[in-house]
Amino acid sequence: MYIRRNIRWSLVWKFAWKNILFFIIWATIVTVAYAILLDRGIDISIPFLPLSTIGIAVAFYIGFKNSQSYDRFWEGRKIWGGIVNYSRTWANQVLSYLPNTETNSSLSSLHTELVYRHLAWINALRIQLRRTTMLDRDNLSYIPNLKLKNDRECQDYIRTFLSDDEYVEVMQQANTATHLVRNQGKALQALVSKSELDAYRQVNMMQTLEELYNFQGKCERIKNTPFPRQYAFFSTVFVWIFVVLLPFGLVSEFGKMSNGSVIWLTIPFSALISWIFATIETVGDNSEDPFENYINDVPMTALCRTIEIDLRQLLGETELPPKIEPVDDILL
Repeated sequence: MYIRRNIRWSLVWKFAWKNILFFIIWATIVTVAYAILLDRGIDISIPFLPLSTIGIAVAFYIGFKNSQSYDRFWEGRKIWGGIVNYSRTWANQVLSYLPNTETNSSLSSLHTELVYRHLAWINALRIQLRRTTMLDRDNLSYIPNLKLKNDRECQDYIRTFLSDDEYVEVMQQANTATHLVRNQGKALQALVSKSELDAYRQVNMMQTLEELYNFQGKCERIKNTPFPRQYAFFSTVFVWIFVVLLPFGLVSEFGKMSNGSVIWLTIPFSALISWIFATIETVGDNSEDPFENYINDVPMTALCRTIEIDLRQLLGETELPPKIEPVDDILL
């Protein structure tokens, strides 16, 4: 997630330079062709009124797309906000409901096991959500490579929170996060069997696990349901139809001014208007998939680290990992 208040122009340029170059070249070709052919009695310009009608329609269309794309991002962020809150609830329940099994230590191995397994769950979920899909950003040629840290295969970090046997077991499953929550339920049932946890508190803790499953399911719904392609695809098509036709409309308007002496203003104004429309389209396109570990996505790595610091402090630990800091204004 980009966190700087004002986006650096160097970053804007990385996204824009190819389009701007194309818009300038295309507007130049149209303007030169218009000037040459007009001397021969051939007018290739088009009336600006129908072009402006197309522009208005395209503006409404991409406005709708951007609104829905932002909703997907914001829903993903709200889900992870819920994960943060229920992670603290889970740790509080573990510390409050369960007996300290090590009377000579302030840190219970039972507490540590249940809290650490939860930390394994949030990191497993993060990695699963960032796995490559058909619509992954690596498959989009117009997206610049910002060389962000690849967070998809760092499964060894999960090992630090689990026993070797449990790590091997859950990593063999198709959905590691699901089985980690299931193991939490098994642990609670074992405590009830040993009369170390009463049924009322077990139900309360199982409700927390249910909420965690709900959050996981909501994340998987967003991840596995791409933005409707009929909106995304035709939004791009309509924008490019408009920007391709734009110089043909502007060249006639500037040709009418000062006896055609300012016709070359078609080039900068066409490039500017085209860049604005293309940028609006790109903004929406970069917001529709919030879990792809890209510049505008939910900062799951930072959120996981925040949860880890909070929960390990609740356990009384003092040697804590550092907070995730943004790199080049991007928080992952």
